[in-house]
Amino acid sequence: MQNKFKNKYRISSARLQTWDYSNNGAYFITICTQNRHHFFGHIKNQEMQLSEIGKLAEKFWYEIPNHFSMVELGNFVVMPNHVHGILIIDKTNDESFVETRQCLVSTIHTNSIIGSSRFQNQGKNTISSIVGSYKSIVTKMSRQINPNFAWQTRFHDHIFRNSKSFNTIQNYIEQNPLKWKEDTFYNL
Repeated sequence: MQNKFKNKYRISSARLQTWDYSNNGAYFITICTQNRHHFFGHIKNQEMQLSEIGKLAEKFWYEIPNHFSMVELGNFVVMPNHVHGILIIDKTNDESFVETRQCLVSTIHTNSIIGSSRFQNQGKNTISSIVGSYKSIVTKMSRQINPNFAWQTRFHDHIFRNSKSFNTIQNYIEQNPLKWKEDTFYNL
C-alpha cells in the first residue's frame, strides 16, 4: 500500500523493515540500469564483453572495500543491463569502525519496527549507503562517456540466512553470462 507524505503518494521501502542493514551479514544485490538499457556491453559466445561503462561498473565495485573497510566482496558480475554482487559486512575485523546511528529518531524504542524509526537515509555503513555511493560514482564517471547513463531508482537485496542459499547465489552469479537468454533481465 502506498503512503502519503506531504499529500503525495510515495512508494514504501523495499527493504526488510525488521532488519538493520548495517548488521554483519551477507547481502545479494541486484542493480539495474534505467529502462534496462544495455549500457554495460553485450554477451558474445556466453561471455560478457564490457563496454567502457561496463568496465567502470566493474572497477568501482571492486573498489568498494577501499571505501568501506568493513565490507568484503563475494561473487560479482556485470551484465548488459544490470549488476549482481554479494556484499559481506563484517565489522569484527574493522578496528576503525565506530557505529554512529545519527539517523535514529530516538535511541529508546521498545516495541517498534526498526525501519519505521528511521528517516529514509539509514546513515553510514549500511547496504543502502554502500550501494548509493557505488551508483553515484559509476553515474558520475559514466556520464562523461554517455550523458544518458542512468540507474533504475531502486535496487534489489536479499539477506542470506544460510550457507546453502549463499552457495546457490554465488553459483548463479558466476553462471549468469552463460544463461543470459534465460535471464529475467534479457531483452532484445
